[in-house]
Amino acid sequence: MPDAPTDTARLDAAEDPLADLSRGVASVLPLLYVAWADGLLTPSEIAATRDRLAGLDWMTEADLAQVSAWMDPAAPPSATTYFGWIRAIRRAAHHIPDVSQKSLADLGADLATLTGRGDGAGLPEEARLALSEVEALLGVVGEEAVRDLIAARPEADDALPRRAFDVDAMQALLDGRHAEIKNRVRRLLSDPAFAYPDPSVSNADYRDTVLRWTQLLADQGLGALAYPEWAGGEGDIAKFVAAFETIATHDLSLVVKYGVQFGLWGGSINALGSDAQRRELLPQIGTLALPGAFAMTERGHGSNVRELETTATFDRDTDEWVIQTPTEHDHKEWIGNAAAHGQMATVFAQLEVDGQGYGVHAFVVPIRTPDGDPAPGVRIGDSGHKMGLNGVDNGRLWFDAVRIPRTNLLSRYAQVSEDGTYTSPIPSAGKRFFVMLGTLVGGRIAVGTASNSAAKAGLTVAVRYGARRRQFGPAGGQEVVILDYLSHQRRLIPRIATSYGLTFALNRVAEDFSALEPGGDTREIEARASALKTMASWHATSTLQEAREACGGEGFRWSARIAHRKADSDIFTTFEGDNTVLQLQVAKGLLAGYRQEFSDMNAWGLVRYLRDKADVRLGEINPLARRNTTEAHLMDPAWHRELLERRERTLLVQVAARLKRRIDKGCDSFDAFVEVQDHLLTLARAHAERLVLEDFQAAAEAGADDQRKTLLGLLCALYALERIEDDRGWFLEQNLIDAPVAKAVRTQVNALLHRLRPVAVELVDAFGIPDELLGSEIGSGRLPLDP
Repeated sequence: MPDAPTDTARLDAAEDPLADLSRGVASVLPLLYVAWADGLLTPSEIAATRDRLAGLDWMTEADLAQVSAWMDPAAPPSATTYFGWIRAIRRAAHHIPDVSQKSLADLGADLATLTGRGDGAGLPEEARLALSEVEALLGVVGEEAVRDLIAARPEADDALPRRAFDVDAMQALLDGRHAEIKNRVRRLLSDPAFAYPDPSVSNADYRDTVLRWTQLLADQGLGALAYPEWAGGEGDIAKFVAAFETIATHDLSLVVKYGVQFGLWGGSINALGSDAQRRELLPQIGTLALPGAFAMTERGHGSNVRELETTATFDRDTDEWVIQTPTEHDHKEWIGNAAAHGQMATVFAQLEVDGQGYGVHAFVVPIRTPDGDPAPGVRIGDSGHKMGLNGVDNGRLWFDAVRIPRTNLLSRYAQVSEDGTYTSPIPSAGKRFFVMLGTLVGGRIAVGTASNSAAKAGLTVAVRYGARRRQFGPAGGQEVVILDYLSHQRRLIPRIATSYGLTFALNRVAEDFSALEPGGDTREIEARASALKTMASWHATSTLQEAREACGGEGFRWSARIAHRKADSDIFTTFEGDNTVLQLQVAKGLLAGYRQEFSDMNAWGLVRYLRDKADVRLGEINPLARRNTTEAHLMDPAWHRELLERRERTLLVQVAARLKRRIDKGCDSFDAFVEVQDHLLTLARAHAERLVLEDFQAAAEAGADDQRKTLLGLLCALYALERIEDDRGWFLEQNLIDAPVAKAVRTQVNALLHRLRPVAVELVDAFGIPDELLGSEIGSGRLPLDP
């Protein structure tokens, strides 16, 4: 028989929380608490409990009447009564030794001994047995229920854990060659001058704020980074992308405004303009003395740039170009800097001389007078309030016989003389077109980095919040930090790994693009940039949603600054190339093998090329590797690389075979491509994931010290295994892994999450986002969560 209370046989009336209860009623109080804990007492539970208690001589008729009344589902105990039971039991529990080890029946027996209306005698064995039977009937673990009822939870420490590794060193590795410029931008944006505006700010005031911020960046020389030294820059596109990436951890309207002014408008002049044009315009653009726009997209043509409708017709008599919007619906659309601030624009239009078309070219066109009015022949519309990015003045442009000098054709790669003779140093019209679009490559890299920055910001908020927020826990124990739950780790930690991998891949493509000679072949880099842009922007969209949900209702607050990043970054999947269209282009590039001779290849030529490729056969995978479930094998980088490479190669051969079969049956080449688009998209996704893995593994191997190598190795393995787990159906279907391996992969992912959980906060701290830029009440790295 369990020990009865030993400090007193009965409590003094003044301190007795059970003073008004009889011995019989007090004995069933813990059982009544549990019975109503879920708000439901079933008829069978009621009947069985009444039957078991009735007829026992220690339960009086009054006791049974009281208990029966409290068990009436038509009139359940009030909240006041219910919580009164809890308070009474908890106060009495202080006088019961080893109370947390007792069952509900034992606790009830002890309460009966303590009650003021009892005589201090213990309950008879028959009574204890009856209480135990009722406890069993209720189907609860009595000891856990008692601990949950009476034990005070330990004091929670809301401070974030101390750092377990050198965060600054990891941040330096992520920042790469441009750590200095990134830290400079972080310090600048942490200044109160860049404090976030009130969410109720009007669009007009928000645009003015973003313009002022952009001017402050220009004043610090950050606008001209990619331009030559004589224009105030450093001639380093990768450094500009690094600044862009860092600005994107602050307000995304600012980074888009910065990108439009200095990346698109200025970048088009720098890439496509003659030396004279560059020297005239770049110094003004880099200081924001000449705000401008990049007018490519039209209402009817966004992705299909070759078919733009705006025309630029040469007038030999006046030595001018006549810029014309053919119809009301052919206007330039979504043009940043157009609605309010832009003075000039790079306008992409079909160049025509004497009825001969030479394709899309770029022209410098004034869109406003010095007084800010629309220039003659130019009509400007405002794109209005948007889902996000309302600090950017997107607008529409119509041109009605707008005349500009012949020399306003950006003429690095195409010239027209006074007599109308067209010349170009690039004889191939197809290659010339891709060179003309070279400015978009840098834009896609930049948008990829900005997307990843938005994801990093969301992860920083969610992980820090998850490391403080407590919810549920073992009976009588401290509530558990939600980041300690596997379900929460599954939501966030693999996304940290993906952001790390994307960082290394985007760093490398930015460096490769920066090293490219002017006029060089950008197609291989363009394909990589497009693949990574799609992956990064979709990663941002899904990660910010997951971060919002992971923070519960707190993540829905504007002050968490997840919602505004989610709204602002959503368009990243569309601008600088619609993701689905870009993926189809990536897949076509993979099919063509990036070979120079296929630059102008149409669908039919590409399919002919693939006739031989479709016969390629892949070697068999080692059957031992297919069945190996050891941890050493599952963590082997070579195995990860082999599976992702094999998936990409297999998908490539399979889609080529599908195209060949359709063409052999007489299917039109265009229709054949349309019919296999789902396979093309799958191929492009596999390609992007493989690119990231390669750069991730290279970075992990070159991790500078053992600590960082180990951490990056774990993150890289998590990235790879999650890709395999997510696509395990395909790997099983292709007989590349067996079912036990698929199960082992899932187990290994969970093991990696367990190993990385203690450093999750430090891993997001290494993203290096200052609190001032993060702007999140719940994501601060300095303040504990309010209780």
